This record gives sequence, structure tokens and C-alpha cells, in this order.
Amino acid sequence: MTPLAAPLPPKAETCHNHGMLLLVQFLFRTSFGLTAAMASVSPRQVTSGYYRNHLYVVLGMNFLGLLAALSDPERFHVTPAAVAAALTYVGAVVWLYEGRQVGRVLLAAVAIVSLVGAWLATPGLLGGSVNGLSPAALLLKWADAPSAGLLLGTTLAAMFLGHWYLNTPTMELTPLRRLLALMMGAIVLRAIVCGVGLALQYSTGTPPQAAFLALRWLAGLIGVAGLAAMAWATLKIPNTQSATGILYVAVVGVFIGELTSQLLSANLLFPV
Repeated sequence: MTPLAAPLPPKAETCHNHGMLLLVQFLFRTSFGLTAAMASVSPRQVTSGYYRNHLYVVLGMNFLGLLAALSDPERFHVTPAAVAAALTYVGAVVWLYEGRQVGRVLLAAVAIVSLVGAWLATPGLLGGSVNGLSPAALLLKWADAPSAGLLLGTTLAAMFLGHWYLNTPTMELTPLRRLLALMMGAIVLRAIVCGVGLALQYSTGTPPQAAFLALRWLAGLIGVAGLAAMAWATLKIPNTQSATGILYVAVVGVFIGELTSQLLSANLLFPV
């Protein structure tokens, strides 16, 4: 009799495991960055619906991460995703009842748990394999997840906030400008981490693939920096709708850049 579910061949199973690892890391990084960026926005200048509605997005991320972890609990830690999902749900309820202070505390808590989850999902960062890493490689591995998460999160939070102005056009523009400034700072931080990693990787004599490296930097960092500058200039008009459209493109660029970075860095000593 033919088995109902034939085992995957070794190569396909390796690709599947590798893809699951990248997915879990990406979800944790984005959850960390988005909640951290949202916590930086003053609830006195932005209506509570912004936090509540977009916490549902974070809830979906963490629930997907939980499902991925449950599919292979021997490789992934289930606790961070479960705790982050629970905190996110409670946070959405708190913002429903205008609990500003508690809501911001819960946003910070979700960010911390998600960052821990991202670190736990990073191969070679925790455990016995750390002893074989140089101090530079270890430092860059610790900085990889938070720097990527901040770039992902600030870009998403700025796009979400720009879209929220369509619902409440009377809000001040200061929070959106602040998120754009944080986004620019995140771009610089990410460029430093990946730039140092790239230089160290070249020094080992095993450079990454040039085509994917160009895509990673042109789309995910240089292009996004140009789009952030365009959105900043558009707010001087001011035109939040056009700025939001630019930020939509920036989100696509950041997603492409960070996913490409994860694919490249998975087989390298340093993040690029």
C-alpha cells in the first residue's frame, strides 16, 4: 500500500526546515520592531484605535509564529510566541477601553518577549556553539535581530500611522514625523550592522552572492532611505495621503531587503 504521507527527501526537508527558521525569525523581528515603534508614539496625539487595530496585526504574527513553533517544538521555543500572543490580545483589550499607560507597558512587554524569541531562534547565538564565535561575530549576531526589527517595525508603524490619518485627519503630524525620524535612524543602524558584517565577511574570503547582495542593499537600505526622505519632504506640503503611498513602497522594499538579508546571512558568519 502507498503511504498517505511519504517522507520528504533529505534536500527538500532541509529547505523546509530552513524556510521555517527564516519565517519564525522574520515574525519575531517584525513583532518586536512594530510594538516598540508603536510604544514610542504618544497616545495623547494619536487615537487609541491606531494601537488596538494594529495590535491585531501583531497578534496574527505571533499566532503564526506559535503555529510554526508547535509544528517543530524540538527546534523552536514555543513559550515566546505564546506569551507574546497572549500579551498582544490583552493589550488590544486594554486599548479598547482607553488604557493608555497600561497599553504602552504591554506594547513594551510584547517587544521584549518578541526580541527574546528572535534571539532564541538565531542559530549559534545561544548554547555551546557560542564558544566557537569571535567577539565580532557574536556582537553582530546579537545586534542582527534588533537592528532588523527596528527597521521593519518603524517602517510598518509609520505606514500604518499614515493610513490612520485617513480615518482621523485632524491628528497632529508630529507623531508621523517622529516615526519617520526613527525610521531614518533605524536605516543608519541597520546599515552599520550589515556594513561591518559585510566587510568582515569579505575578509574571510567567502563573499556573498553579488546579485542578491545588490538587491538587499539597493532595495532594502539605499532605496528605503530615499523613500523615507521623500515621505519627509511630502509631509512639508503637507500631504499625508501621498506620504503614506510612499511608505507603502518603503514597506515592500524593507521586506525584500530583510528577507534577502536573512537568506544570505543564513550561510555566512556575519549578517549582511
